[in-house]
Amino acid sequence: MMIRALIVEDDPMVAEINKGYLESIQGFSCTGVVSNVSDGMAFLKDNPVDLVLLDIFMPKKNGLELLAEIRKKKKGIDVIVISAASDIEHIKASLRLGAVDYLIKPFEFKRFNAALQKYQKEQEFLRAQEKVNQDELDRLLLKKDAYESKLPPDLPKGLTLPTLQKTIDQINKMETDGFSTEALAVKVGVSRISMRKYLQFLTDIGFVFIKMDYGGVGRPVYKYHLDKGKSNRVKPYMQAADDS
Repeated sequence: MMIRALIVEDDPMVAEINKGYLESIQGFSCTGVVSNVSDGMAFLKDNPVDLVLLDIFMPKKNGLELLAEIRKKKKGIDVIVISAASDIEHIKASLRLGAVDYLIKPFEFKRFNAALQKYQKEQEFLRAQEKVNQDELDRLLLKKDAYESKLPPDLPKGLTLPTLQKTIDQINKMETDGFSTEALAVKVGVSRISMRKYLQFLTDIGFVFIKMDYGGVGRPVYKYHLDKGKSNRVKPYMQAADDS
């Protein structure tokens, strides 16, 4: 299931960062980027969208006007608000209008990732069911955020323990200045595509996180860093693989 997302953000650099974050998460595609509410409304009229990543403070019209319009027209579109507005009134207004999450700028990738992973899992569950009982609904609605939830015991399909161990060993050696997918793939001896799968998994469980590197000449690049406070999150998977 590919979730089609529209970014509504008037700051070009923030929009580019959010687009990069979005496209680094498997199962999501950026179907468009617009810089104001009017363009957002026009885009939604002519294009299929599942999720809107919505800023609030924009020229002319407030982002909440777009959220209200989506609800008024009863469109099957969800909204995650991403805004510098941290006051209770804006947060309450967003939630009353049905925003499924609210991220306060500036935020870390792991919080962005948690919001989208949680949304993705909810959508997968709802699309697979015609009816649910109370226990199933409670597990969906009351569970913790993705990065706080209990880890499953098995490695994701397609990942192997030896390659995961090599990846972790190299991450520990390269951690000082961060590392790119390409650099780590060379060190481990696998393809860039394969390494992206391992890094996606390690990002999902909070073992590593992504930061934008603005150093040097040219466009900023994304680099991975080890989250040392959560380095034990990979152990249950490796233990399960050892025991299998």
